[in-house]
Amino acid sequence: MTKLTIALLGLALAVPVLAQQAAAPFTVQESGRRFYRLDDAVKAIGGGDGTILVASGRYKDCAIQEAGRVAYRAIEPGKAVFDGGICEGKAALVLRGREAVVDGLVFQNMRVGDGNGAGIRLEKGPLTVTNALFRDSQEGILSADDPSATMTVDRSTFSGLGTCEHSAGCAHSLYIGDYGGLVVTRSRFERGAGGHYVKSRAARIEVRDSSFDDTAGHATNYMIDLPAGATGTISGNTFVQGKDKENHSAFIAVAAEARNHPSAGLAVSDNRASLAPGVTWPTIFVADWSHEPLRIGANQLGKGIGRFEAR
Repeated sequence: MTKLTIALLGLALAVPVLAQQAAAPFTVQESGRRFYRLDDAVKAIGGGDGTILVASGRYKDCAIQEAGRVAYRAIEPGKAVFDGGICEGKAALVLRGREAVVDGLVFQNMRVGDGNGAGIRLEKGPLTVTNALFRDSQEGILSADDPSATMTVDRSTFSGLGTCEHSAGCAHSLYIGDYGGLVVTRSRFERGAGGHYVKSRAARIEVRDSSFDDTAGHATNYMIDLPAGATGTISGNTFVQGKDKENHSAFIAVAAEARNHPSAGLAVSDNRASLAPGVTWPTIFVADWSHEPLRIGANQLGKGIGRFEAR
């Protein structure tokens, strides 16, 4: 075998290796290092600050963030899809570091035995979610408690989420525990499959300029449930209640389970609410169990929708 033949053989063997290395989909932006597993990229950042760029593709992958500040960012928004991969029996992303950002990712087909399979399980720290899509799963985002932190969701869609078919109770499109605050802006909730669209035990709530389309919902409940009470603002939103409801008695519920947080001053104004075609039952826009002075301003309410009811 000549030296030229050996050199050509070596080159032929090297090309597939280089192509395979180039295909590694998870890149730590700061170092340029590439990884085949998302969890390895997270571990490479460790307790520091870093951004993981996610290439377009579909991944049966998941990761656990134990520390640090990590941003998970799609190179092409809407084309990096996490499809059914679950860590710790919880979610595609299990977050318990100092902070996390999720930008442009898609989460779908998240299911586990207890009915709480989620795209994101947030266990502590602040989280910002932007331009993300959560669909056809048991839960979109589920959090534990962290009264010192805030979750922010902007320009994101929650579709085909929720279930009340498991022993652990209902799952919801977006379910936040006892956090300091929840902010939802310019987002869409649709096609619920059970439970509530937004359920928040946070002390402070802000839901603005978002849409809740229940026309294709199945066995759904409230659009917004604040079961422990909350202050804040719900404004500029559009709500349509569908005909396939487990509970159609209200659009927004305040302190239906407990009065852990004050609700005095909660402002609900400049919203539009209607019933889907063919729905004739009477319902209430805001149902309140707190018996504190809420600020129910001007809202455009369709036929059959009462403004307010204390319960």
